[in-house]
Amino acid sequence: MKVIVCGAGQVGSNIARYLATAGNDVTVIDQRADLTRRISDSLDIQGITGFASHPEVLEQAGASNADLLIAVTFSDEVNMIACQIAHSLFDVPTRIARVRSQSYMQGRWRDLFSRNHLPIDYVISPEIEVAHDIVRRLRVPGAIEVIPFAHDAVRLIGVRCEATTPVLNTPLRQLAYLFPDLPLLCVGVSRDDQFFIPSGDDALIEADEVYFVVATSHVARAMPIFGHEEHSIERVVIAGGGNIGLFLAQELEQEHPDIALKVVEGSQDRAVFIADKLRQATVLHGDARDREILEEAGIHSAQAIVTLTNDDEVNIMAGLLAKRYGCKSALALVTNTAYAPLTGTLGLDVVINPRQTTVSSVLRHVRRGRIRSVHTLRDGAAEIFEAEALETSPLVGEPLRDVRLPPGVVVGAVIRGQEVIIPRGDTVVRANDRVVIVARAQAVKKAEKLFAVRLDFF
Repeated sequence: MKVIVCGAGQVGSNIARYLATAGNDVTVIDQRADLTRRISDSLDIQGITGFASHPEVLEQAGASNADLLIAVTFSDEVNMIACQIAHSLFDVPTRIARVRSQSYMQGRWRDLFSRNHLPIDYVISPEIEVAHDIVRRLRVPGAIEVIPFAHDAVRLIGVRCEATTPVLNTPLRQLAYLFPDLPLLCVGVSRDDQFFIPSGDDALIEADEVYFVVATSHVARAMPIFGHEEHSIERVVIAGGGNIGLFLAQELEQEHPDIALKVVEGSQDRAVFIADKLRQATVLHGDARDREILEEAGIHSAQAIVTLTNDDEVNIMAGLLAKRYGCKSALALVTNTAYAPLTGTLGLDVVINPRQTTVSSVLRHVRRGRIRSVHTLRDGAAEIFEAEALETSPLVGEPLRDVRLPPGVVVGAVIRGQEVIIPRGDTVVRANDRVVIVARAQAVKKAEKLFAVRLDFF
């Protein structure tokens, strides 16, 4: 597949890297020569310096024979114009644009992105995606990752193992015997920054991050198995009233009006602006690292603080200070991947990676076959996706123990109608089942082929 990525920032470069690793022909456009040079030097990707909305630049990038254009520059308007030109002049079949400003997304302008106006097939809004991601984690206290599948009938949950985790040093195959009526399967473990898919003989150790698939109705029963029995969240402090902080506060007010919410914002003008946008939350003007401000926000009795400023260091320090002053858990927005190995040891409970969330929202529109949704894990170390099994799929019709899955691939769940099946060796996948698959990065392409539509299907 020939793909053009407009924008070589953190999001664009990571999308390009994932797609190039999967064997696609990728070209990246950015007006900064240092960014295009860096990405072309480090990956088998062509880098072009120029404005992504200029026809001659898109032509140089090969737009005339491109299958997909992904516009993720920092400018909404450049992204939209790039998609318009890709459609009008080069007839690029599929166009995806990142649009941050919500003024374009209001319901009364819903036809703006139709083929007759601005022909954008998929519009992604990173701030809203990240806010949704945070809300999912707040709903499951103790989880470092929460990803729903099949209309939230099943979830992937990530947790960090502590010294008190009951199932430490227990072979994973024994979990089925210890909890026979609990539909749960461990599908991934991150240990010393290395992600692997565990076998039944593997056992968890302290500081592991374990990812398991479980029927959503059994999440509350599953969490104590891994040492997490946190109570539901009643008080939340948000540090940072930017777009993500505002969207998060609005979603919490709308969906969880019983939560006592405080927002701390460093800019007085912005604090006044978001106070007008929120109905119930208390907005405080000040520095989230200031003890007096945190105490005024009631940090000692808060179950969670979510730090969402534009500064990674401020987010990390505010989260750590809040825990020092009595807050139960700290969720911090961290964009610099260099900090990733440190955040867990420092004491942050959850690190929010906006780049990973945005990349996942793009990939769900890129994957081929009958794949419905895609999410990346551990900054691209693995992917988990939901797909529909066709009659021609090698998964269908045989017990899973007899199916030769590619190395690094595991079936996490099978959804048949309203039934959630956590697979065992004798589980047989049927045509039209929805299947949740986890694949390490190097095995993603082979995993996709399990759901590709072959000619003999027609």
